[in-house]
Amino acid sequence: MNVTPQLLLGVVLGYFVVLIIVSLITSRKAGNAEFFIAGRRSPWFLVAFGMVGASLSGVTFISIPGVVGAGGANQAFSYMQIVLGYIIGYALIANVLMPLYYRLGLISIYGYLESRFGIASYKTGSAFFMLSRTIGSSFRLFLVVIVMQQVITGPLGIPFWCTCLGVIMLIWVYTFKGGIKTIVYTDTFQTFCMLGVLIITILELSNALDLSIGDIIPAIAEKGLNKVFYFNEGWADPNNFFKQMISGALITIVMTGLDQDMMQKNLTCKSIGEAKKNMFAFTCVLTVANLLFLTLGALLYLYAAEFAVEFPSRTDQLYPTIAMEYLPPILGILFILGLTAAAYSSADSTLTALTTAFCMDFLGFNKRNSPEDQEVLKKKRLRVHIMFSFVMFFVILLFNSLSNEAVINQLFIAAGYTYGPLLGLFAFGIGTKRILNDRWAPAICIAAPILTWVIDKYNDFLLGGFELGFLVLALNGILTFGGLWAISNSPLTPLFQEKERGMH
Repeated sequence: MNVTPQLLLGVVLGYFVVLIIVSLITSRKAGNAEFFIAGRRSPWFLVAFGMVGASLSGVTFISIPGVVGAGGANQAFSYMQIVLGYIIGYALIANVLMPLYYRLGLISIYGYLESRFGIASYKTGSAFFMLSRTIGSSFRLFLVVIVMQQVITGPLGIPFWCTCLGVIMLIWVYTFKGGIKTIVYTDTFQTFCMLGVLIITILELSNALDLSIGDIIPAIAEKGLNKVFYFNEGWADPNNFFKQMISGALITIVMTGLDQDMMQKNLTCKSIGEAKKNMFAFTCVLTVANLLFLTLGALLYLYAAEFAVEFPSRTDQLYPTIAMEYLPPILGILFILGLTAAAYSSADSTLTALTTAFCMDFLGFNKRNSPEDQEVLKKKRLRVHIMFSFVMFFVILLFNSLSNEAVINQLFIAAGYTYGPLLGLFAFGIGTKRILNDRWAPAICIAAPILTWVIDKYNDFLLGGFELGFLVLALNGILTFGGLWAISNSPLTPLFQEKERGMH
C-alpha cells in the first residue's frame, strides 16, 4: 500500500467526519449554558480521559519522544521528574483552586479576581490568559499545519494559507454550536485515538527490534536511556531533580489551574466531588501516558541505531521520520491520525475558552441572565467565536511569514511569561488578606514579566550564570506578588475599616 497525499487527506477528512457527527449529536438544543459549562452535567470520567489529550498537544506528541536520546535537557527519562511535579500541582488544584471556583459558581475563573480585588485585576488576568493562549495554541497548531502541508496538502498543490484556513474552520464547524459540551466528547475520542496510535507504534517498534514486552525495559536500560533522577550536578544541571519537580508543579498550577481552557472542562462536572474524582483519574492516566511517550522515544533511538536511520537535524523530527519513511505504511497513516488528534484536542478547547473568557469577562454575559437576553447573547457569542478563529488564523500566518525559527520560538517563550502575573495574582489573593489598590494592578502585571526577562537575559551578571530554565515562571510570580504587596494595604488599616463600613 502506497501512502499517498490523497490517502492521508482522505483519512484526515474521515476523522473530521466522525468529530462532526459527534458534534451534531451532542449539540442538539445547545444554548449558552451548554456552550460555556455543558449545563454542569458532564460525566467526570469522560472529562478526565479527554483532558489527557488536551494536556499533551501535538508538540508533546512529537517532541517528548525526540529528546530521550539527545542528551541535554530532559534526556533519558528525566522528564518524569517534571511529571512528579505535575502530580503535586494537580493535588493543589484539586484541593485549593477547584473548591474556590465551585464555591463562587464561576464560569470564567478570572471572576475570582473581580470578587477579590476589583475590575482592573479581573480584566488584567483575563487579558493575560487570552494573550498567552492565543500565541501558545497558534504556535502549537502552526507546527501541525507545517506537517500537514509537507505530507498532504503541499504535494497536492494547496497553498499554506488554504491549509491553515481549512484546519481552523474544521475546528469551528464542530465547536461553534455545542462548545464545551461537544468538546468533552470529542476530546475523549481524540485522546483514545492518540493513545491508541502511541501503543500501536510501541508494539510495532518492539516487534521490529525483536523485543517482547518484558524485554523493552532491559533493552532501554542497556543503552543507558532509562535514568529518571538527577541529583549530582547541582542547580546548574537543566535536569536537576528539584529544579524539574518544582518547575513541573508550577507549570501545572498556572497552565491548568489558572488557565480557563483547562479548568472550563472541570467546571462542567456536576459537583466539586465529581470534579475532584476527575482530577485524580486524569492525573493517573496522564502520568502513564507520559511514561509511554518516553518509552516510545527510547525505542525510536534503539530502532535508529539498529537500522542505521540518519538522524534528522531536529530531534522532534525523529518520530515523524521513522513513522513516515521506515515503518510499515499503516503506521505512517496512524501517525498522521495521532498527530491530528493530539493537535486538535488542544486547539478546539482553546477556541472555546477564548470565546468564553471574552464573553464573560469583557462582554458581561455572566451579568445578563434573563430569558430575553439569551438569544441576543447567543448571536454575540457566535460572532466572538468566529473572531477568535480568524485571530488564530492570522497569527499562524504571521508565524509562517517570519520564516525564522529562532524568532518564532522567542515569541512562544514570551507567551509563557504572561502566566507569571496570573500566578502572582491568584497567590496574593488566596495567600493574603491584604486590600489591593486595584487600579495599579495592570502596571505591576506588565512590569513583572519585563523585569523577569531582563534578569533571565543578563543572568551571567545578575545571577552569576545560574540558568533559570522553567523557574522563570517562579521568579515572574514572585515579582508580581511583591509588586502587589507594595500597592496593597493591611486589612487592619483605616482604609479597610472604611470599606467594611461602606459594605454594611
